[in-house]
Amino acid sequence: MSQRHGDRGIRKKFRVLAGLLVLLALCNSSQATVKKSGRPGRVQTGIDILEAEKFAPLRGKHVGLITNHTGLDALGRSTIELFFHAPGLQLVALFSPEHGIAGRADEKFASSKDPTTGLPTYSLYGESLRPTDEMLAGIDTLVFDVQDAGVRFYTYTATMAYCMEEAAKHNIAFYVLDRPNLLGGDVIEGPILDSDKTNIVGYFPLPIRYGLTIGELAQFFNTENHIGCDLHVVAMKNWHRNYFFESTGIRWVPPSPNLRTVKGSVVYPGIETLQNAGVSVGRGTETPFEEFGAPWMDGMAVADKLNALHQPGLRFADQPFIPVSGLYAGQRCGGVGIRITDRAAVRSVRTGLEIAVVLQKLYPAKFDPGKLLFLIGNSATIRQLQAGVPPEQIVASWSTDLANFDQTRRKYFLYK
Repeated sequence: MSQRHGDRGIRKKFRVLAGLLVLLALCNSSQATVKKSGRPGRVQTGIDILEAEKFAPLRGKHVGLITNHTGLDALGRSTIELFFHAPGLQLVALFSPEHGIAGRADEKFASSKDPTTGLPTYSLYGESLRPTDEMLAGIDTLVFDVQDAGVRFYTYTATMAYCMEEAAKHNIAFYVLDRPNLLGGDVIEGPILDSDKTNIVGYFPLPIRYGLTIGELAQFFNTENHIGCDLHVVAMKNWHRNYFFESTGIRWVPPSPNLRTVKGSVVYPGIETLQNAGVSVGRGTETPFEEFGAPWMDGMAVADKLNALHQPGLRFADQPFIPVSGLYAGQRCGGVGIRITDRAAVRSVRTGLEIAVVLQKLYPAKFDPGKLLFLIGNSATIRQLQAGVPPEQIVASWSTDLANFDQTRRKYFLYK
């Protein structure tokens, strides 16, 4: 081989090596960016913002943390872990809403001790639904970091409000680390809860779908229900009101054992209302809230009736199923599968009414619309259902109350 060819080969090797070094540098730079900010372009939740501030608002505080398995930062680290190791912050106790810290309990549970931190973990879905004086001993700040569902009867919101009430009584500061509303913040739907029906599945007269983030809702409760606690909301960055959950870039974590999918969360507000009237809403199957049925139901007949109504964003299919737990466990149910074709168009509370009307007509001896009152929470709506008023007229009857609610809720918007 000539000297010229040898030099050319050496130069080629140097160029390849230089290219590899540049590529390696770019990879390291990219990894550093991801480690620093999580997923580029994603919504930053309240815990992400608090981390970026190096927990400055909580320094010197003795903190009680209300959280569960959904309390995670952009890198998947739990808020419990972050608070426990945060300098200048003393984590005193943990408090858990329905389903427990791990999000797996499907019934009431007792207080316990956290196996990782050794801290007391107080149940807020057991003997007491709110923190007691003993639970709050040594705490000067409560922090709430829980992903809710954006639905009035989801108990996490009532738990937050009960904790806010106790914070006000004990002169304890209350921080909410904000998280997205799974259903966005534009649409409100459903009747307003009757003021005499407030409980753990209905803390305050709201529509079923209220279109506020958990932080905005805390502000709403604090003022409109005259709680008056020392409230601080750590707002998100990059969240917009037209975002459904999949628009956020945040990893999906089922907020409760049966709310397993983003699709299920879209139809949940209306489908869940049917359960008290003896309809399985898919609990004990792989796809809760994406199907409903009963042993006495003809799935094909019901699906045909519903498809003839042309519900926006939805199609229905014959889909029998056998729940392994819950209502009708081990029994074959004639079922209807729900297919979402346009989630932005879905009005699931209206769909729940349409299903109720179909079932009432086809199975009057089996289906009692009066039993929907527990979650619908509005007596006038139930009376109209029982009287055979068409769903479109029932929905129209909500319009004045919804317009008034919309005007009020806008005072608490943190995002556009």
